Amino acid sequence: MNNNPSQENVETEGISSKNVKNESYRSVLMLAYQSLGVVYGDLSTSPLYVYKTTFSGKLSLHENDEEIYGVLSFIFWTFTLIALFKYVFIVMSADDNGEGGTFALYSLLCRHARLCILPNQEPADEKLSAYEMKESLETRPSAALKSFFQLHPSFRKGFLVFVLFGTSMAIGDGVLTPAISVLSAVSGVKHKITGLHENYVVLISCVVLVGLFSLQHCGTHKVAFMFAPIITTWLVSISVIGMYNIIKWNPRIYHALSPVYMLKFLHSTGVEGWISLGGVVLSITGVEAMFADLGHFSTLSIKIAFTFLVYPSLILAYLGEAAFLSKHHEDIQRSFYKAIPEAVFWPVFVVATFASVVGSQAVISATFSLVNQCCALNCFPHVKTMHTSNQICGQIYIPEVNWMLMCLCLAVTIGLRDTNMLGHAYGLAVTIVMFVSTCLMALVILIVWKQRLIGAIAFFMFFGSIELLYISASISKVHEGGWIPIVLSILFMCSMYTWYYGTMKKHEYDDENKVSMNRILSSGPSLGIVRVPGIGLIYTNLVSGVPAVFGHFVTTLPAFHQVLVFVCIKYVQVPHIDEEHRLLITRVGPKECNMFRCVVRYGYRDLLQENYDFENRLVFSLMQYVDTEDQFWKPMTPCEYEPLEQSSYKYKATDTAVDDREKTTHSEEAMLIMRAKESGVTYIFGHCSVKAKKSSSILKKLGIDIVYAFLNQNCREPEALLNVPHTSLLEVGMVYYV
Repeated sequence: MNNNPSQENVETEGISSKNVKNESYRSVLMLAYQSLGVVYGDLSTSPLYVYKTTFSGKLSLHENDEEIYGVLSFIFWTFTLIALFKYVFIVMSADDNGEGGTFALYSLLCRHARLCILPNQEPADEKLSAYEMKESLETRPSAALKSFFQLHPSFRKGFLVFVLFGTSMAIGDGVLTPAISVLSAVSGVKHKITGLHENYVVLISCVVLVGLFSLQHCGTHKVAFMFAPIITTWLVSISVIGMYNIIKWNPRIYHALSPVYMLKFLHSTGVEGWISLGGVVLSITGVEAMFADLGHFSTLSIKIAFTFLVYPSLILAYLGEAAFLSKHHEDIQRSFYKAIPEAVFWPVFVVATFASVVGSQAVISATFSLVNQCCALNCFPHVKTMHTSNQICGQIYIPEVNWMLMCLCLAVTIGLRDTNMLGHAYGLAVTIVMFVSTCLMALVILIVWKQRLIGAIAFFMFFGSIELLYISASISKVHEGGWIPIVLSILFMCSMYTWYYGTMKKHEYDDENKVSMNRILSSGPSLGIVRVPGIGLIYTNLVSGVPAVFGHFVTTLPAFHQVLVFVCIKYVQVPHIDEEHRLLITRVGPKECNMFRCVVRYGYRDLLQENYDFENRLVFSLMQYVDTEDQFWKPMTPCEYEPLEQSSYKYKATDTAVDDREKTTHSEEAMLIMRAKESGVTYIFGHCSVKAKKSSSILKKLGIDIVYAFLNQNCREPEALLNVPHTSLLEVGMVYYV
């Protein structure tokens, strides 16, 4: 028997700590393995089309060793500087509580620089743990930038448009990636079956694409387990083939890694060489998706997978293909498949086809994350979002977006049919998204990390100049397919900004037409208002005041429920909010009115469907509030009814806040709430149509009366997102003129 309990506890704690660490290591390695099937598919399949696209056009007349060495040098340094140094070492350190992507960087800036575009933000939101900002000395450039944005609201809107443009390009990337990846892989069969007509290649590609998008409902977790072995096999295969080609054809190919060959390439090829850089940029397609998919996995797992497997495998693949080309200049338009040894061609072709399908998964998952974030920031119409994993909250599936991407992807595949044209379109979309991230990251370095101005400028100038070089090269290909991402992004951006503008105008109308509580109480007897049994939940966009829809409801039907709760669902500029901080309860008006307000807070990656037991949680929270309120409550005169809502006690609700088994006595008002719950709960929504005023400009009428009305009519209604039973639903119709 051990007579030293403390020693036993120390040993037990040590073993437990060791087990936790081992479990953590296993979890990270498992996530790193899964990330291969989701995050790195796009990046890993780039060798299929990089050399082919780069040497298309007039550069095909310069097929000699010096040009091949120059292209290889550009690929190596672009891949190393952008993918490894910029994204893995720097940008991925700027995650927003584990969430990545363009809007994650924007969210960080909104919290630190007061750029928030969301209405209803309150001081209580800043007390959330996810909202906490590290205390550090404010630098002069950071303070100047914050002051500039606060004094110039128009620049905040312009900044939002800039972010939306980058996001729209990223969504367009989700259309182009599956098309070019699958079409490039399937086209390889023509090297063995020379008589195969192009129409059959396109048909096979379309069938594969339909199958890919049909699998998305399984979720990222299951898709990752299915796809990770394929990408692992693919990376091992191309690295081994790369080493084989280096040894067999040109062991001294590593000399081409010298930056000197880049200068020689541009000097000898001139304008044609500069234009061909639009093909080189395809070697880093997928790095932005790598950052956007951060919420599906973890920062450490993605860094491990890239540094120890993806990066060395792809460098060996590019070196090997260049070694083969240095001895086979005539095969430059079909170099990838020609460089495969005859004995293993068909196995590698099969793996390449599967890998190209997997390669599309990264941008599809990233698009789901981006759209979900846009919805939370009022920049995208409401869509159904489904969680597909119990462990990783960032793994989601959006049916409407999935099928929209599939239709656009099939249209691009059938319409262009040419991987070179797809490559030109793809390169422009990728470079613009990366440049937007560079601009946002420079601001994060200055405002969030509080680094010196010289550091932010150095980051922007170094990486921004590289990306602008590639953007200038890709723009020259606008007439050869580069117009596709521009058109798609403009359509997406206009739709998103119109939705944001209409939503903000709707909120401004609600805020300007709030109903006075004193007026309702004083006019109650003349209207003959009666109270009926039950709880009425009136959904509103306001966190203070009484919405106009309630005034319209009372004057039309002068009766409302025994207990009335104004429910406001709002998003806070953080990724996730714990359930214990979800609800904020306040009282509206005097105690005898039994009217309350419940603000339901969500982060931009939280799902409304998570609140599956909302009625019970709300009732328990209300009972806890009124039970504990007496120690805070002081009688107030009628003129104090309105300010009370701002200064009253706020309670943070938890699932176990009130339990009848633990608390046997309740106040009279709490029992009234319980009896009202037994009588039934009614959900009251304002079914509001938004129309532009007659005096509005033609552009505003076009945006509000046509575009916004179309989007509002075809998106999911709030009651559908909240799974409100039809038998408990009451809609109040109104028309807003903005």
